[in-house]
Amino acid sequence: MKDVDVGAVTDAAIIARSVQEPELFSTIFDRHAPYIHRYLARRLGVPAADDLVAETFLAAFRRRDRFDITYPNARPWLYGIATNIAGQHRRTEEREHRLRQAYVPATSEASHADRVATVVTAQSLRRLLLDALALLSDGDRDVLLLIAWEELTYDEVAAALAIPVGTVRSRLNRARRLLREQLGGEPAGTIEEALSNG
Repeated sequence: MKDVDVGAVTDAAIIARSVQEPELFSTIFDRHAPYIHRYLARRLGVPAADDLVAETFLAAFRRRDRFDITYPNARPWLYGIATNIAGQHRRTEEREHRLRQAYVPATSEASHADRVATVVTAQSLRRLLLDALALLSDGDRDVLLLIAWEELTYDEVAAALAIPVGTVRSRLNRARRLLREQLGGEPAGTIEEALSNG
């Protein structure tokens, strides 16, 4: 692969070659680390994501000989590893969610009343959403966040979590229903918008 444009080569081919040429695995890191970092940062906060993205790729590197090369894209596999690692750090995730709840973004030079209203609304919606997410089972929350935050398809989530597509659909349906109930019957579009904004 030294003379081949690695941009044109599938992840599966690179991973397969990396078993004999370990340095090639850095291409997988270069391609996917920003996405995995973003996912982990949204779930756990940036400081934890910095450590866990490295842990994710270390685990992937150690398991590269078991990667199913029938999947040309490694990102769903990496999301699965990252999700498992995030699950092992559930207490940290909970603490980081609380810290992010307390964070209030700087507002523009609007009137004091507008700033107060914006801050109160943002805090109450964020708190309600995070409290509702905390009530979901781990599996339902993992499916919902991979779809809402990372925009994975049902098939990609199924591959990432090693579950059937039907299970992805039922978990997503259950998660959406429970969120609507917890958020006072908010329309699905409003919930999806709030989720997509992290």
